[in-house]
Amino acid sequence: MSTLAGSCHCGAVKFTVKSGKPEWLTSCNCSACQRFGALWLHEDASSIEIEADPDATLAYMWGDNSLTFHTCKICGCTTHWLPVDETSTRMAINARMIPKEDIADIRVRHLDGADTWQYLTTKRRALTKFESVA
Repeated sequence: MSTLAGSCHCGAVKFTVKSGKPEWLTSCNCSACQRFGALWLHEDASSIEIEADPDATLAYMWGDNSLTFHTCKICGCTTHWLPVDETSTRMAINARMIPKEDIADIRVRHLDGADTWQYLTTKRRALTKFESVA
């Protein structure tokens, strides 16, 4: 099984996805994800290794306060989110921090996080530029 690896722009926050390529990536249109420009790779936390100093990220909670979005304090890239609930095993990394050629063949599902919390469409390729989900 292959791994995926990525980092923020400055390299202070690095991650490895040990479970290989996922079936899809998620593009969410909620106000936070849209502003972050994130493309989420959701996985069980045991399959993701994050390498960073304990104080390398700024944690931000929004909405129902169920997630903390982590952003590199040096370069400002949003790298991942973690659940607030310590019993949850799910997390996500921002796949835009992975080299684009490594994710180009993974389909992207668009989640309407702004309203219905339903998936809207399916694309057969990863977004290589910021595209609107309108």
